[in-house]
Order: sequence, then structure tokens, then C-alpha cells
Amino acid sequence: MSRRSSSRAITLLEVLVSITILAMVSVLIYGAFDSMSKAKNGIGRLNQRYREGRLAIRRISTELSSAFLSAHQPLNQALAVRTTVFIGTNGTPADRLDFNSFSHRRIVRDAHESDQNELSYFGSQDPEVSGKTDLARRESAELDLEPTRGGQVLVLAEDIDLFDLHYLDAVSGTWQDRWNSTQAMDQLARLPIQVKVTLVLRNGPGGKNLPLVARIPIFISNPLTFAIPQ
Repeated sequence: MSRRSSSRAITLLEVLVSITILAMVSVLIYGAFDSMSKAKNGIGRLNQRYREGRLAIRRISTELSSAFLSAHQPLNQALAVRTTVFIGTNGTPADRLDFNSFSHRRIVRDAHESDQNELSYFGSQDPEVSGKTDLARRESAELDLEPTRGGQVLVLAEDIDLFDLHYLDAVSGTWQDRWNSTQAMDQLARLPIQVKVTLVLRNGPGGKNLPLVARIPIFISNPLTFAIPQ
């Protein structure tokens, strides 16, 4: 009887040890898979932030490079129904830029629209998240006498830390932190030849900020004057 009892005790101990080892291995495997899952999700979020920033810069580049001013106005200013501008102002954490561009895409069939549009980039506070600023984009396909208002506003990039603009002046050869094509004391009826865009997104690698910088040339620096009698 003593030998049988001893044999059974050893067998039960072996089972308990095996179960313990299996539990420890399971915990280690679960921890490894959990770490892999968190790393994958983190890389996915990081890639999404990079993609969001690149798409925002690409769109800004396309639209800014097609910016224009037009000198086409009726002799009687009271009959004017539209105007074009390029106005850049400072802001925190985001500057604001209002301008006209040849970048509109007509997506509705037979819509009475051209490639001209009014555009604005500016910082917008998220109404649902305190302290969160998004980069907003406003577009109006109809040119009017209020080039800084109207149209549709959409978010171009979420949760930004900085949106900074500088303008290269062809006359002085210097970078300016603001621009106004409507004022004689500023850059009347002129466009910069290049715009430096700095976009900084939050929640980048390791929770740090993700900076993106682009220098965008503007190809039409003087107002359009075709069909105007000289």
C-alpha cells in the first residue's frame, strides 16, 4: 500500500508541475502576442499619421502652385461681382491663408463650375476635444466679392501642433511671414514666388511631434491681364 500511495503522489505532483509550466508558457506566449499586437497597432497609427501629413502637404502643394490673381475688372467698380486675393496672416498655432487658385475639380456632371476657386487654410478648434486643433480647408467654387468667406469647410489634417507659412518676395528677395495682395503698403497685386509650408502633427514616433516641410513654387506671380486692352 505504501508503494502505491507514493507512486500516486509522484504522478499527481508531476501533473501539477506540468500544469504550472504550461500556464507559465501560456502567459509568456500571450505576452509576446500582446506586445506584437500593440507594436502593430502603433506602427499602423504612425503610418496613418505620416500618410495624413503627406496627403495634406501634397494637396496644399497642388493648390498653392496654381494660385493666381486677376486684373480683370469692369471700368465701373460698382459693377464688379468678383475679386481675387492672396492674403496670409499669422496665427497660433496655425497661420491662415486665403487665395484663389486654378485647382478646382468639377465632380458633379453639368455643374456650372470652372477650374477657378476660392481657398483657405486655417486652424480650427475641435468642438469635441478640448485643446485639439485641426488644419481646416475651405473651398468655394464660385468667385465673389468675399474671397475669405463661403463655401465648404473640411478637415485637412487632425491634431496639429503648428501650421506655419513663409512667403518668398521676388522684389526684396527675402522671406516674409505675412502677405497681402490688396494693400499698397504690403504686396499690392503681387504673389510670392515660393511658399514655405511647415506642418507639425502631434502623436508622431514615440508620441513626439511629426514635422513636415515643403517649399512650393507659385508659377503665376503677376496678375492675369489677357484680353485687357493695352
